[in-house]
Amino acid sequence: MHAITIPEPGGPEALVWDEVPDPVPGEGEVLVEVAASAVNRADILQRQGFYDPPPGASRHPGLECSGRITEVGPGVSGWNVGDEVCALLAGGGYAEKVAVPAGQLLPLPKGVDLKQAAALPEVVSTVWSNVFMIAHLRPGETLLVHGGSSGIGTMAIQLAKAVGAKVAVTAGTAEKLERCAELGADILVNYRDQDFVEEVKKATDGAGADVILDNMGAKYLDRNVRALAVNGRLAIIGMQGGIKGELNIGMLLGKRAAISATSLRARPLGEKAAIVAAVREHVWPLIDAGHVRPIVDRELPMSDAAAAHRVVEESGHIGKVLLVTP
Repeated sequence: MHAITIPEPGGPEALVWDEVPDPVPGEGEVLVEVAASAVNRADILQRQGFYDPPPGASRHPGLECSGRITEVGPGVSGWNVGDEVCALLAGGGYAEKVAVPAGQLLPLPKGVDLKQAAALPEVVSTVWSNVFMIAHLRPGETLLVHGGSSGIGTMAIQLAKAVGAKVAVTAGTAEKLERCAELGADILVNYRDQDFVEEVKKATDGAGADVILDNMGAKYLDRNVRALAVNGRLAIIGMQGGIKGELNIGMLLGKRAAISATSLRARPLGEKAAIVAAVREHVWPLIDAGHVRPIVDRELPMSDAAAAHRVVEESGHIGKVLLVTP
């Protein structure tokens, strides 16, 4: 098969479409013929040499995919050759074939094109596990999403609105904020010329955000704590703004607030399977009913993954950038 390899870490040009051995499904796995994968920030970090796959995972980048099952490994039940699926991966999505643990498979949702389904597994699993399973966002509460026009952001807006929450977002352009509003965002903050702490408090009568989904890390840590409501929950899922920040523990204690920080890729198979099962139970019905949908900015050939990485690094996209196989 062909897959994207990274002979040496570097810029987008480090991604090479090359011929490699086919994967073989092991115990509890199936082989998926990939229709599409999607670009995530973690893929860029891996390309740059900063985020190696966990032990035993494919060395090829790609944390999600969609496609058809072509082989069922030993110990797998409930899935058959020919099933159309999408899947959460620890790696290997930038390829024509990938071996997937059965617990990380999801059936194709109703009304979603096979290729566009590749935009779902990573973002839905990330949002559901952090915002709902850990931070327990409830109807009537306010969720603040940083990077509202990203793949994560566009999904978080839709899921929060679907359960009856109010949504605040930050983004860097009027166009991105407009798209967030179209998805249901109630409070729009341009981080280039507005203070999100001030804007969120103003829009919530001084209360602040009950849950914050943060991809920035250190850069926003102090302001995120200030933006939290009493009993608020800060869920950190990224470090785009650095890894070390100063935490005002007194303010955190005064608000009786909580901070969590998680990633998906290196979690044990059982934990990932539990998240995927929760997504199938709670989110798939919302997609089937048309209340939630994947937001795709563009599709590019998988062999031109370098161009897709440039698009994501320039941050001009809205939603997900897909890589489609020939």
